[in-house]
Amino acid sequence: MGRSQKSGTRTVGNELGHPHFRAKSRREETTRRRHANPLLLQLLYTSIGAHKSSSQTTVEKATTGASQVTPAVGSTGPASPGASTGLVRHLSAIPWTPPVTIDTINPKVLKTEYAVRGEIVARAQLLQQELASKPASLPFTEVISLNIGNPQSLGQQPITFFREVLALCDYPALLDKTESHALFSADAIARAYKIVDSIPLRATGAYSHSQGIKSLREEIAAGIAARDGYPANADDIFLTDGASPGVHMMMQMLISSEQDGVLCPIPQYPLYSASIALHGGTLVPYYLDESSGWGLEIHELKQQLDAARAAGTRVRALVVINPGNPTGQVLTEENQKQIVQFCRDEGLLLLADEVYQENIYKETKSFHSFKKVARSMGLTDKDLSLVSYHSVSKGYYGECGKRGGYMEVTGLSTEVREQLYKVASVNLCSNITGQILMSLVMNPPKPGDESYDNFVKERDGILSSLARRAKMLTEALNNLEGITCNESEGAMYAFPCLHLPERAVKAAGAVQMVPDVFYARRLLDATGIVVVPGSGFGQVPGTFHFRATILPQEGKMPDVIAKLTEFHQRFMEEFRD
Repeated sequence: MGRSQKSGTRTVGNELGHPHFRAKSRREETTRRRHANPLLLQLLYTSIGAHKSSSQTTVEKATTGASQVTPAVGSTGPASPGASTGLVRHLSAIPWTPPVTIDTINPKVLKTEYAVRGEIVARAQLLQQELASKPASLPFTEVISLNIGNPQSLGQQPITFFREVLALCDYPALLDKTESHALFSADAIARAYKIVDSIPLRATGAYSHSQGIKSLREEIAAGIAARDGYPANADDIFLTDGASPGVHMMMQMLISSEQDGVLCPIPQYPLYSASIALHGGTLVPYYLDESSGWGLEIHELKQQLDAARAAGTRVRALVVINPGNPTGQVLTEENQKQIVQFCRDEGLLLLADEVYQENIYKETKSFHSFKKVARSMGLTDKDLSLVSYHSVSKGYYGECGKRGGYMEVTGLSTEVREQLYKVASVNLCSNITGQILMSLVMNPPKPGDESYDNFVKERDGILSSLARRAKMLTEALNNLEGITCNESEGAMYAFPCLHLPERAVKAAGAVQMVPDVFYARRLLDATGIVVVPGSGFGQVPGTFHFRATILPQEGKMPDVIAKLTEFHQRFMEEFRD
């Protein structure tokens, strides 16, 4: 037999090659099969459809007990004979309890609600499926989704320059092809070169730094500085998959128990109530004043803050959405200064949701970032803690599915930022396409660039059309009996108040529905129009609303309004007191 030249021991290679050891290996394999776990064999027979009496007989002959363990590789004998008693039981006879049930999942999940994709939307999806299979089965021919700010799903076209750069970055080999100069604008090619050359190996499919690609964060910081007139730092930027993950990250940082509270506007975008619930905190509501165009009053903030603190809640932060969602108001700069001063005086982190900053429709209003306002007041990072959010999903770009966004974090200590970076690192990084697109939003074509004229035409065309649609929808709503609607100064929504007949309120109660849910359900079933009940955003008790987007294409808006008008008139007549 082969022996090692140094130790004289047999080598593994020579042993396996000897006939004696080949025979021994075959005997051991036979033994392993004979003593295989019977439950595994039973499952095998069942999975191939041969689980009948003959297969069970085979299993029982192949084993001496259900508790035996398959011998490990290299074993030279059968499993211990001490486990040789008992009969194989059929798998169906073994009691099984599902490891995850509605009673065992995290109760925080059960408390979480997100009305924008809630029960009305679920119903709409079923109706859409029914239309696909039976086109003439419903009193409408299409489902019109006014429930969510998803512009491209309702026909809005993407910005050409943005998509050209994304295409070139997704497939950098195009940059080196002569034909590309006939297909793409020169500035799109130049921008794509700049982006991919800043990424190692041009690998746009690789992970990036957890805060995002440094060169893209520098572009975004430069865009913020140009917008505000004050410096911005790339190290303050965390690129995220849309603004929502940034909100979740900050809630993770702020909330440790139900005693931790966050001041949120009512009505509010359900992301905030959902995120607070998921992380086990307490939402401290402050009510916007509908009678003054959804005004944010400092005395209301102070009253709610004091009441929460008196009840033992540690209020950590204030959420402000500007322009408002679902309410559509645009804050004045003076009001913003009051809010900044309030946060500084009360020791609150200001969470500024500014994703609709491009969507301003009222000529007398303009957008001012909270960071700009704070700096104009002489406040620095040592005076105010501020997190500002932006996204590629709204504005004139409407790239919801690309999942790009950022949060700019200022006024937090180095130690806290290190912990925030750790939380960001758990998710590795945001997607690279979204990162690139966010940089393009903050640094679009400039005068003199080949794409500039077309970019301005596309941007201004979308924004001016949105302004007309906002006016068209709110005016139509105000012409309806029992509906009042504040002007949509910005964002993408109308949020009308429903003054429902008492009979309608009672009819809703009889079927255990909130009245605005009852209205939205009847509207959907009659017209195919999907809106979000106001109760999903929060509202003053005893009032009822719904949110509708202004996003249907301008040529289609009159038809949408006509359907809504006809339904509402029938509804009011049916339930007239």
